[in-house]
Amino acid sequence: MIKIEHLVKNYGSNCAVDDISFEVEEGEIVGFLGPNGAGKSTTMNILTGYLSSTSGKASIAGIDILTDPIGAKKLIGYLPEQPPLYLDMTVEEYLNFIYNLKGCRIDTLGESREAHLEKICDTVKIKDVYHRVIRALSKGYRQRVGIAQALIGNPKVIIFDEPTVGLDPKQIIEIRNLIRGLGKAHTVILSTHILQEVQAVCDRIVIINKGKIVANEKTENISAVVGRSRRFNLKICGPKKDVLALLKGMAGISYVEELAGSDGEAFNYMIESEPGVDIRKKLFFALADAKFALVGMEALGMSLEDIFISVVDQSEVKTVRAAAPRQRRPKGKERFALEHELGSSLLENAQKQRAEAALQETEDDD
Repeated sequence: MIKIEHLVKNYGSNCAVDDISFEVEEGEIVGFLGPNGAGKSTTMNILTGYLSSTSGKASIAGIDILTDPIGAKKLIGYLPEQPPLYLDMTVEEYLNFIYNLKGCRIDTLGESREAHLEKICDTVKIKDVYHRVIRALSKGYRQRVGIAQALIGNPKVIIFDEPTVGLDPKQIIEIRNLIRGLGKAHTVILSTHILQEVQAVCDRIVIINKGKIVANEKTENISAVVGRSRRFNLKICGPKKDVLALLKGMAGISYVEELAGSDGEAFNYMIESEPGVDIRKKLFFALADAKFALVGMEALGMSLEDIFISVVDQSEVKTVRAAAPRQRRPKGKERFALEHELGSSLLENAQKQRAEAALQETEDDD
């Protein structure tokens, strides 16, 4: 649905987006993450047609955003960090204004204006404030109105930029549930600094730093990008001795420990996989073949915050190493000449300092 190919955006000598490529499939919810100044907003502004790229290509459902911006924009609903609201309008006036602005028609939507707006208001739960002035609404309701305007016209792609900034915990949960529901009928890109949101609603995570993609993985597999092992608590039905022998003999498992306690016929174990290995499917089938029932599996270890920091830090180190020119060590005669020059300089400075000290002593005696 969304395809970005070798996208580059330069602001003078500053490269904000540096040759990035990724795709978003239809019906997928993708979290787009990165520290401040990483290039997230620039990428989204190019994707929505607000900015042009220096080079590369961005397309929506096969429509190039630069060659056919109107056609591409018809497929996009966008909620920027500050919702584009007219505070003196009522919700009803504003949504009708957006409906006209987008050029919506009954023949393309398959429903009347009233039915279309009513359905959207039901989806984002703003029917009870439909006739109120936007200025009088709480921040949570304003965010909902902003989401509503993005949904008008049934766009195939919806882009959210920090949709829960400034909301209270209850409102955040409501917006998360709303975004998760939208993923059933739309392709969604969610850009946010709140990593719990991404983990709660996104199918895949793309991390950008200093204009480059540093991670692009399914949410459940994102820890693999840091190359660390993964730990699991298991509950397995079967004789302890046989279960331990199976676990310790499996390729890809580096550590096995029997834990205290039991749950009926199930006993508890902790395993650690080798770095970069996803052991879950292999483990399931191995236990099934041995007729040991796996009745519980809990992933332990790194949180998304840990992974995010680790990935960004790794990219920073690589950037510094790539930017720093390697110093050539002098050899042979060249090294001897440098050492001789340094020694002569040190000797000259020492003689000069002794002469100045002697002169000072003479002046003091006089």
